Amino acid sequence: MGTKAGGCLFRIGYTLYARTRIGYYYHQKDITKAKEKYGDDGHTQITHFDYGNLRIVPIPMVSDNYAYLVQDRKNNKSVIVDPGHATPVQKVLTQMDVQPDAILVTHKHWDHSGGNREMKQAFPQVPVYGSATDSVPDITRRLSDGDKIEFGDLRFQILSTPGHTVGHIVYILDGSVFGTEDSLFSGDCLFLGGCGRMFEAPSSVMLSSLDKLAGLDGSTKLWPGHEYAVDNLEFAHHIDPENGRVQDKLEWTKDKRENKQCTCPSTIEEERAYNPFMRTSEESILRSLGIVQDG
Repeated sequence: MGTKAGGCLFRIGYTLYARTRIGYYYHQKDITKAKEKYGDDGHTQITHFDYGNLRIVPIPMVSDNYAYLVQDRKNNKSVIVDPGHATPVQKVLTQMDVQPDAILVTHKHWDHSGGNREMKQAFPQVPVYGSATDSVPDITRRLSDGDKIEFGDLRFQILSTPGHTVGHIVYILDGSVFGTEDSLFSGDCLFLGGCGRMFEAPSSVMLSSLDKLAGLDGSTKLWPGHEYAVDNLEFAHHIDPENGRVQDKLEWTKDKRENKQCTCPSTIEEERAYNPFMRTSEESILRSLGIVQDG
């Protein structure tokens, strides 16, 4: 009875958070707590990653979220990915004298979409893209698996990756025109060393989504929705303690975080080497989980 009641209460609470302004209220409280903890500079130093005419800027917000500014500097086109909090996004846009051409949202949770309305008020002509099946607040353009959108040389393909939410999507930026690798903006599906929680779908659905991302070109850069690298890799090391790639990356991320530096991007090839959720068919993982016995 206790388990059923707990599950029922969680479902009610989660539904109120994800689908009503009650969730937005608690999101604002999280923003206030994060500001008290980190001040106006946020949880991570802002770094510009330049690849020819392509610039990608992870924007820290809340306690561990990232939004992203993605800029085609040749054609003066730019997009914002997952503006969970409008204020830090607008601060970066003002500092860089950039006007966004679109807002791209991976899923409906407030820490990824909570700034949509304020961004629309600041830039009323800018479209807000999101999944057609995920009830993302304040979107104006609905996307489905396989869709493609372009802004100057910024060419994105959309993949459906349900699991964290039923309509979660990711955006893959074609890097070839910039002379660099593709970039995956993965929201809360895939993180450095980990994956998102399964709120709205069974594990088999999330596994299918992760397998889809694991099948991308190994050089694809991963830009996740949260700074979870240290915690994820500590878990990965617990699961797979003999994996030297896990240990090396864990030490690297600890050094980065001690200096408030961003740990992204990683690559799909790296994730296939140390992320246990991308390695669910490997014997070392199955043995650690007790699915395969020694001998």
